[in-house]
Amino acid sequence: MMEITGTTKLLCLLGDPVAHSKSPMMHNTAARILNLDYAYLAYRITEQQLPLAVDALKLFGARGWNLTMPLKTAMTSLVDELSPAAELANSVNTVVNENGRLIGHTTDGIGFIRSAAAEGIDPVGKELVLLGAGGAASAICVQAALDGVKAIHMFKRKNASWDATEQFISRVARKSGCDITLEDINDQSALRLRLQNAIMLVNATNVGMAPDCNASPIDASLLYPELVVSDIIYNPAETRLMHEAAQIGCKTFNGMYMLLYQGAASFELWTGKEMPIEEIRKKFF
Repeated sequence: MMEITGTTKLLCLLGDPVAHSKSPMMHNTAARILNLDYAYLAYRITEQQLPLAVDALKLFGARGWNLTMPLKTAMTSLVDELSPAAELANSVNTVVNENGRLIGHTTDGIGFIRSAAAEGIDPVGKELVLLGAGGAASAICVQAALDGVKAIHMFKRKNASWDATEQFISRVARKSGCDITLEDINDQSALRLRLQNAIMLVNATNVGMAPDCNASPIDASLLYPELVVSDIIYNPAETRLMHEAAQIGCKTFNGMYMLLYQGAASFELWTGKEMPIEEIRKKFF
């Protein structure tokens, strides 16, 4: 068992909800295997509470923390420095506290690309359809574009953040050379057209997450057997979207391995040590 001492360094997860998260088990087990003096906890924090939480963590001398929905974009304005990928994505899922100076990183995109590779899927040179434009979606878009995906077709609701999202994809397209489009998620004709040429559909919204497990971001009639369907949600393990896709004959995978690989990247940023991925995978995934 890991012992908490007077020198134990704090790591944690902030978000809402967080009770379902595997991150505490994953990081605490990794620290124990490597004999590192860290403890990782989860705190339910709203966007309104985030500035106070960050001040408290700095006061406590926390080594770092992860951000999950809905805090990844809000965290960008609360750090002292952003990594190039985090700045491009306007999203932070990992903060490293360097003696009071907060450095914001995003490891979500790395986690997603590595999870797709673990499923035998290589999107380089191909097209993908991405649902959502929040922190995780932005990070996936940035990493996929930088890694050489041919085209990314992002679909979201046409709401107040539409113009900002257009500016975001324009920046990423200029930086990466990737063809990136933004379209209304309610435009069924556009969705159908883009999906016909895509290798993969990625749901990076929270539609279908527990407790609202009966919801799906798109109609199942748009899917076809050759399409790979990925949902970054992992609670439930099989969302309605994944269930309907599997019934049609699609290959599917959820966000569990994305969690593993993005967590491994965060762990290394905090500790300077590689997470023992195979041991963590066998124990929790």
